[in-house]
Order: sequence, then C-alpha cells, then structure tokens
Amino acid sequence: MLARVRSGALRGIDALVVDVEVDVSSGLPHTTTVGLPDGAVREAADRIRAALRNAGFEYPQRRITVNLAPAGVRKEGTHYDLPIALGILAAEAKPPLPDLAPWCVLGELGLDGHVHRVRGALPIAAAAKRAGLHAILVPAPNAAEAALADGPAVIGVDTLAEAVAHLRGEAPRKPTTIDAAALLSTTPLAASDLADVRGQQSAKRALEIAAAGGHNVLLIGPPGSGKTMLARRLPSILPPLDLDEAIEVTAIQSVAGLLDGRPLVTTRPVRAPHCSISDAALLGGGAPIRPGEVTLAHRGVLFMDELPEFRRNVLEPLRQPLEERRITVARGAGSVVFPADFQLVTAMNPCPCGYLGDAADTCRCTPPILDRYRSRVSGPLLDRIDLHVEVPRVPVALLGDEAPGEETSVVVRARVGAARARQRRRLAPRPVPLNAHIPGREVRRLCRIGPPGRRLLEAASDRLGLSARAYTRILRVARTIADLAGEDEITTSHLAEAIQYRSLDRHPGNSR
Repeated sequence: MLARVRSGALRGIDALVVDVEVDVSSGLPHTTTVGLPDGAVREAADRIRAALRNAGFEYPQRRITVNLAPAGVRKEGTHYDLPIALGILAAEAKPPLPDLAPWCVLGELGLDGHVHRVRGALPIAAAAKRAGLHAILVPAPNAAEAALADGPAVIGVDTLAEAVAHLRGEAPRKPTTIDAAALLSTTPLAASDLADVRGQQSAKRALEIAAAGGHNVLLIGPPGSGKTMLARRLPSILPPLDLDEAIEVTAIQSVAGLLDGRPLVTTRPVRAPHCSISDAALLGGGAPIRPGEVTLAHRGVLFMDELPEFRRNVLEPLRQPLEERRITVARGAGSVVFPADFQLVTAMNPCPCGYLGDAADTCRCTPPILDRYRSRVSGPLLDRIDLHVEVPRVPVALLGDEAPGEETSVVVRARVGAARARQRRRLAPRPVPLNAHIPGREVRRLCRIGPPGRRLLEAASDRLGLSARAYTRILRVARTIADLAGEDEITTSHLAEAIQYRSLDRHPGNSR
C-alpha cells in the first residue's frame, strides 16, 4: 500500500516542500530509500525500526520503498525520521492512519520513540505555508519556532505515540501559538554599557556615527587602549530588532542549530570569529552548504579583532558582502545565496609591536616591517571601511576617576534612533533605510554639498589620494553626522569630521 506525507528540505536559509512517499509491498523484508538521501537519511530505517517497536507498533516484515521527491534535490538531516515512520504506519498500520498528504511533518526519532529537536523548523514551516498545507507536526521543542511562520496550525509532540494518537483523533493536541510582538517587547537591555569605557570620547563619537548610519569601523590603537571593549559595546547603542528582522535572524539561527530552545531571537547577533578561522567558516560552505559567520551576524555585528592576523583568502572575499549585503557560496553541488547584512567592526594595532605613536612606550618596528604589516589588509578592503578611528592609550589617572559624567548607552541609543528615523523618512520607500547603503547613483542627490564643501573635499582627495569609493563613503558619513545633528544640509564641519575618519589614507605605506 502507498502512503504520502510532506516534509521539507533546507536550501541555504530557505526550504522547499518534499514529498515523502512510502510503499509497503510483498517481498523479502528490506527497506530502500531513494531520492538522493545522505547518510543520516539512509540510517533512518534502523532508528525507525527500533522506535516503532519501543512505541508499541510493528515494523512491517515486507519490502518497504521510501521515495523523497523531488529526486534531484539532495536530502540531508535527521528530520525525515518522523515523516517516514508515519508514512509506514499510514501504509500498513491497523487501524490505519488518516490521509497524511495535507500534513508537513519533521522530527528526529530516538530509539525509545521520543521525538527530538531538529534544525530549520521555521524555514520549513514557511515553505509549508507557501504550499498551502493543512498543518505541520513538529517536535515539541520546535513548536514555538515553527509557529513564527504564521502559517499552518503547528502541533508539537514529544513522542511517536503522541503523534499517532493526535492523527487518529484519540488524544488531540492543541495547536501552538506564539505572540512574537510580546516576546520582542520584553527584550532586556544589553549587559554592557558605553559608560563603562573611561575617556575615549572621539572613539565613542565614531561608534555613535557608525551605529546611526550603519557604517563599518576600524579601531587602531596600542594594546590595552580599549579597542575590544569599545567594539563589544556597539550593540548596546544599536536600535532593537523589529519583528521582521527578528524572525529573519531566528530563521538563520534555526538553520545553523543555534537557537538553544529560544522561540525567537530578540537581540542583534554579535559574532567574533578568531583570526585562525577558515574562509568556509567565515563566508559559508561545507557539505552541505552551511551559513558562515557573515550570515550568522546578519542584522548584527561582526567583530574581527587583530585584523591583519586573518589570512588574506579570508579577508578579501569580504568585499562582496560588504557591498551587496549578501554572499553567494558556489560549490560543485550548486550555489546558495545567504543574507549578510552585518555591521563590520575591526580592530588592529598600529604596528606589529603595537606601540607606534604611543607616548608611553617606544615602537621597535622598522619601516619595512611596518609596511608588510599594513599590507596584510588591502587598500580595496580598507576603502570599504568607512571610519578609521585611532584609539590612544587612556591615562591611568582617568581610569581611577570615579566621578560620573560618561554618557550611558541608553542616552546614545536615543540619538541613534532619532538619526535613523530621519534617514527612513528621507530614503522611503526605498529598501535602503541607512546612509551606509545609499546606492552610488543616489549619493549626489541625497548627500548634496555646497561649493565650500566641494572645495574642501576636493582638497582632501588630492592630499590623501582618496579613491572614488572613499570619496563616496565620506559623503555618506557626512550625511550621517548631519542627521545626528538634526540638520538637513551637509556643512563643511560635517565633511571635515568625516574626512578625519580616514586616518589610514594618510599613511604612505598603505598603497592602492
């Protein structure tokens, strides 16, 4: 007898509906799975056999053929266990299960019949919604996540027996619902606060500009000057995620298996990979193709400390996601497009020993050593970093000062939110809500400057040897500075402040 149920296959951070067809026929006992299954799917027969027996059901001693369609799409993961098991029962059990064709089912089976959490429940639930399916049956720990899709009714089960009892109507379970807006409204504030950083007013100002306009930042300073401390406090001054962004981030974390029981990711992700990371881990790849750190940082912050220590084959491909806010990962099995709309924050020492320009110590690096160190970060990549911020050492006397006066993250975040609101009004209805993402063809119209400003910018370009990309990015930063000041026009003071954030352009060792 033939039975059919639906499940899903992950493709990047999206999913498509898969038909799970089970045919039980006469012949020697044997189970065959076809449709490009991976090792985990082929091993499902042994898990299902034990799970059915321990849950009080019989595994047919006949020939069983499982087809996963479309057959040309690779099927990966353990979430096909439950749909295959229910398909076998629908084809052979007495009393039989009802028609499962309108159902989307996913779940990994333990040998005792328990249903375990799986990756990608939210994207698969969204695919089931697009396919117009009746309901979706998922592991109980995935139920709230799947309900975020706002699609078919979501039924969460803990065991195979519970799934069968619900389908037969013997013990119906209530659909899972979730109030995502309420979850988002209860998001706690970031634990770290900008007020924890003593001094460094110019660096804090640069972080505020970066947060307001979505600009990328490079912090340059000697060891112990507070570069990492500053970078880790950028998320505390960023506006909270809106509902659509939170669901998007949750889908990515779900595919990566990083939800850890959370139904909804309510805070902006912060990723800080080590400098020994591979290109596949940073950008995405592997078999199957998984999202990398640039995608896991989507709608959040990617912090890369000790930037020159990263391998060149890791750094150079960052150009595409920094420009396009997405990345295409191509392998022999196909290509996948991952979102990568992150804010890049990097940090580096001014030289290999770390003390170039430091009044407290003497630099021991020769000019050739300094040139080799800086050349590890290419000019084209530096061009894509809007703010080059010098972070000097903080005097010890200031570190011991207990007097209040440092602005808190709450105060700075309010100014950032007001500046972003101005940008949204100006850029609406374009899908580009931040100044850092203004298309090149729109910069002249949206970042108009008067004759004095043009003369200043031309003089700076001649003196610093700015590229066309750096010229455009200065205009975007100046536009953000004007928005923070609540002004419609970009003045020479806004331009002058934006130009001073191109400090590495002033170093002759940085060639283009």
